[in-house]
Amino acid sequence: MYGNDFGAPEEASGGGLLGEVEAAEAALREAAARQRRGAPASDDDLAGFFAEVVEADQKIEPRDWMPEAYRKTLIRQIAQHAHSEIIGMQPEGNWISRAPSLKRKAILLAKVQDEAGHGLYLYAAAETLGISRDELVDLLLNGRQKYSSIFNYPTLTWADVGAIGWLVDGAAIVNQVPLCRCSYGPYARAMIRICKEESFHQRQGYEILHTLSHGTPEQKAMAQDALDRWWYPSLAMFGPPDGESTHSTQSMAWKIKRFSNDELRQRFVDMCVQQAEILGLTIPDPDLRWNDERQAYDFTQPDYDELMRVISGDGPCNRQRMAHRRQAHADGAWVREAATAYAAKRAAENKEKVAA
Repeated sequence: MYGNDFGAPEEASGGGLLGEVEAAEAALREAAARQRRGAPASDDDLAGFFAEVVEADQKIEPRDWMPEAYRKTLIRQIAQHAHSEIIGMQPEGNWISRAPSLKRKAILLAKVQDEAGHGLYLYAAAETLGISRDELVDLLLNGRQKYSSIFNYPTLTWADVGAIGWLVDGAAIVNQVPLCRCSYGPYARAMIRICKEESFHQRQGYEILHTLSHGTPEQKAMAQDALDRWWYPSLAMFGPPDGESTHSTQSMAWKIKRFSNDELRQRFVDMCVQQAEILGLTIPDPDLRWNDERQAYDFTQPDYDELMRVISGDGPCNRQRMAHRRQAHADGAWVREAATAYAAKRAAENKEKVAA
């Protein structure tokens, strides 16, 4: 959208997620200003130094010692996040040429470009952990690393673009705002910028659905259909329930994650209910109701068996998404080769100048 035509979704729900991003950014600056104690006197104290830095809400930096399991966990998580940004360009990119107006086309094009940029930030953050971007891309293309299951669902109508912005990007923001306080510095700093841009993406999707839901009966029905299809896959974005989550407990102990899957899922539901009321749309959950005792909404859990099937490669669009990504990678080989040759030429020229 252009300008502030209406309140942001987070304002409508009283969420204030952007405020949390700003607070995390301020905390990053404060942490940088505080003095960490000097480097450990001996190798025997490395683990103690690492634990002290994490406990003090300081940041682990690339040259700091870290447990190998911590490094591998970060590579897995950051890589999956980066891959998701790149694969996530496909469902909406499919609608750039079919957007209903020049204004919509320009906004959607800018959003898809943003996602490419997010992938770039995240691959760069992962590289600080000692793995190359080429390795990460190969792991994705060979099926040894994953991306978010949500991008294996099709975008059937223009309303799906709105649902992705409101629900998928909204779930991403709820998931990612706490990562702005991640214990690993390069990841936390990348997330500050990403979350600010994702907030725009959520507003864009919400505005599309707001326009449709307040348009003709056919347009409202299209918006409701998109909500019906994207609601439960969006809930599944937070991962399996806490009791079945493989990585959450250790990631929270290391302060990579700050909240559990179920806590984040609950927050997302509570945020969306009021937003749906403003849209005039109905969340497709007959058991959705306010629980006075918990001060939160009771809701139907997503189908976790479906989530596992999609993660395992049996979703509606898994094969299509990966085939497209492999083809794009092959088509771009000449660009990578040209860039490598140019860099080598410049390096040789600089070497000759130094020698002269």
